[in-house]
Amino acid sequence: MTRQSTMRAAILETHNAPLRVSTVSTPEVGPREVLVRVHASGVNPLDTKIHAGAAEHARHPLPAILGIDLAGVVEQTGRDVTRFKPGDEVYGMTGGVGGVPGSLAEFAAVDADLLAPKPANLSMREAAALPLIFITAWEGLIDRAALNAGQKVLIHGGAGGVGHVAIQIARAIGADVFATGSAAQRATIEGFGAVFIERDTAIEAYVAEHTGGRGFDIVYDTVGGKVLDASFEAVRRFGHVVSALGWGTHALAPLSFRAASYSGVFTLLPLLSGEGRAHHGEIMAEATRLVEAGKLAPLVDARRFTLESVGDAYALIRDHAAKGKLVVDI
Repeated sequence: MTRQSTMRAAILETHNAPLRVSTVSTPEVGPREVLVRVHASGVNPLDTKIHAGAAEHARHPLPAILGIDLAGVVEQTGRDVTRFKPGDEVYGMTGGVGGVPGSLAEFAAVDADLLAPKPANLSMREAAALPLIFITAWEGLIDRAALNAGQKVLIHGGAGGVGHVAIQIARAIGADVFATGSAAQRATIEGFGAVFIERDTAIEAYVAEHTGGRGFDIVYDTVGGKVLDASFEAVRRFGHVVSALGWGTHALAPLSFRAASYSGVFTLLPLLSGEGRAHHGEIMAEATRLVEAGKLAPLVDARRFTLESVGDAYALIRDHAAKGKLVVDI
């Protein structure tokens, strides 16, 4: 197969400026990398923060190619790669942060450890919607909180990207799942199999109603701020609170008085440090297993975007107007 020497990519040259679609050199493949022809790039709220230069924890030197999630087809493999071959359909959370070029391009050179085979029953668009949110949900529920069947799990923000996937993971494990959201999100939350709790309900009221006053075994906060404080009040004695947005200053007394545990989830760490990348590939393999077993499906916004209209997708996220995950067709 003849390697294409150039590709189109959306380049960010200045923070908050429109992305410029340009022709650049196709990346070279390292010994442990694969060259992926990108079919779809998932859009996350974090992408908009990186674009604005507002993510201190996720700096990306400019000029840069953004795009954290991808789905595509392997074009070429490095000499040390044995898990994949040209023609394989793959997906993963592969770049767009920390100086690692992202997926808003026709090709990406990707550390093979970060990838897994794409579920056969998902389109490229659907697959590209999953990596960051699935990894974040899995790390919280499974890696940190060691979720077991029969436990009562409360997910704050159950209709969001991480939230709706966390519901499905917990359900697949056999947990009893409860999730907070707005009245308008009730149908979405219940559609994924969780018991709906209106987000403005008093903590004491829903803890009494759904746990007999004991509290939930696991509480996953996907919202941050005051919601994390509420999580400390909603967990049971010796329970576990997990947050993907535990960045503020919080009083730990409610947690301590319950002898409960807290864990933070920082999904970007393998991309930023290089440590734990193979585990991300393993987590994505679990996503494939659940999808192909009919236990996991991403909620994808039907609107379509191209490299030229990525800015429109970013605007929808900033305006909180997305109806599911947004995906760019490459």
